[in-house]
Amino acid sequence: MLAAMSAAILRGMPDWGRIPLVVWVHLATIATALGLTPVILWQRRGTPGHRKLGYVWVAAMTLTAVDSLFIRLTNRGSFSLIHILSVWTLIQVPIIVLAARRHDVNRHRSAVRGMVFGALLIAGFFTFPFDRLLGHWLFG
Repeated sequence: MLAAMSAAILRGMPDWGRIPLVVWVHLATIATALGLTPVILWQRRGTPGHRKLGYVWVAAMTLTAVDSLFIRLTNRGSFSLIHILSVWTLIQVPIIVLAARRHDVNRHRSAVRGMVFGALLIAGFFTFPFDRLLGHWLFG
C-alpha cells in the first residue's frame, strides 16, 4: 500500500501546488502509520521499542483520522462514507492503548488487526479507484 501511495504521489508531482495542506498532512500521517506497521508487527512485543513505536503509530493514526474530517473534496464539500472509518479509528485508538496498558494481549492484538485491515488496507484500497486523488495520480 505504501509503495502504491508513493508511486501515486510521485506521478502527481505536476499537481502538488494545487493540493491543500490538509491533504498533505493526511498523506504524511498515513505514510508514517503504513511505514511503521510492519516494523512494529515484526519486532518483539512488549519491549520499550515496541511501545515507543506503538505510540508514534497511534499518534499517526489519530492525526490521520482527525485530519480526514477536514478533507471533503467530493460530494460538494460534505462528508462521505469513508469518513465513517475516521470516527471508527478515533474510537479504536484508545481501545488499543488501554488494552496494551492493561496487558490485555488478545484485545490489543484484535484491535490492532482490525485497524490494520480496516483503516489502513481496506480504506487505503478505496483511495485508488473512483477518481479519487491517489487513483487519479496513479492511473490517470
